[in-house]
Amino acid sequence: MHVIFVEPCFPYNQRQFVRALKAAGATVTGIGEIPKESLPDEIKGWLTHYEQVPSVVHKPSMMEAVKKVQSLGWVDRLEATVEAHIMAAAEVREARGIPGTSVRTSHLCRDKPAMKEALREAGIPCAQSLGTDSADDCREFVASVGYPVIIKPRDGAGAAGTYKCGNDEELENAIVESRLADGANVAVEEFIEGHEGFFDTICVGGEIMHHFITHYYPGVLEAMRTRWISPQFIATNRVAAEGYDEVREMGKKVIDALGIGTSATHMEWFYGPKGLKFSEIGCRPPGVGAWDLYCAGNEMDVYKEWAMAIVHGRPSQQPSRRYSAGLINLRPDRDGRIAAYEGIELLDQISDHIIDHHLPPVGAPTQPVEAGYMANAWIRVRHPDYDGLRHILNTIGEKVQVRAR
Repeated sequence: MHVIFVEPCFPYNQRQFVRALKAAGATVTGIGEIPKESLPDEIKGWLTHYEQVPSVVHKPSMMEAVKKVQSLGWVDRLEATVEAHIMAAAEVREARGIPGTSVRTSHLCRDKPAMKEALREAGIPCAQSLGTDSADDCREFVASVGYPVIIKPRDGAGAAGTYKCGNDEELENAIVESRLADGANVAVEEFIEGHEGFFDTICVGGEIMHHFITHYYPGVLEAMRTRWISPQFIATNRVAAEGYDEVREMGKKVIDALGIGTSATHMEWFYGPKGLKFSEIGCRPPGVGAWDLYCAGNEMDVYKEWAMAIVHGRPSQQPSRRYSAGLINLRPDRDGRIAAYEGIELLDQISDHIIDHHLPPVGAPTQPVEAGYMANAWIRVRHPDYDGLRHILNTIGEKVQVRAR
């Protein structure tokens, strides 16, 4: 099978997908933005051919590159795994007659209001929402559903550009800061109270081949706005527990409703006073190294399993579910430069459970809180007991402090 893979170099873990495709027996062509001579040697070794384009989200450039590759031989698949690349890849894929995720499905997995409208029609519970470029329509929607509400980009990822509004003053500020006041088109949603997690899959022909369930502590919006919190997410090894049946059932209904075929998916959910509610989905793998946690917790190569789905339509192994695995992000106490670490000796005491870690050296510049879970310092840990892992991560958050000046 010949697979075109979009942007094999950036971000860094993109090379894992190229490696996995090669390991699964595919012939791999890369399309990316850096010159061929600048490709790392290991990526050059996995690729049979490479085309450089000015931008992998510029449809005309991508179209010409794919035409050129097709002129050299048959292409079976065109794959993209980064949220920003999904739509352009789908448009080129469909125009060039290459199988894979459709433009419709890609659009519904990118556009939050359209996504939720399609899922409400399929009977899947989710927040009330509106897509609008009108500040007055936004105000009318808020008046009908009540506070709190969320305003965010229609095609955003994570908490980027997201505003939570609990009163009229916060709403008016968000209308200005989101540029809705200037005619920007945004998603406005009812805020759903509850615990937040995500349900990730690798699907073949719309059927779930592998699945993983992960919890946020605390929810993403709070985590990305509050400096003193050391946020965590934990992939559980208790996925067979009865309490997750509803999550799995909802996930399959979403996949069916959006027409997802052979692809990775990343689906976020809330569970609270109003029950289980769908949040949003990406037709791609999760970010922030979540698959690395799945690899460590399940003693398997999840990237290879994705490639097996693409190339062969079947798994090569099953997850062991031996460990829960989690990440904790350690924020510096202020912006500036790293001055010192306190409590770092704890890591020696739990070294048997540490998967890996990143501790920027003293003197390194800090990153802002909203930069995400893998900005600044982070530690990834696994443990056979979910509650035991939570205890370890909470202890790290309490005892390991990052001081800046």
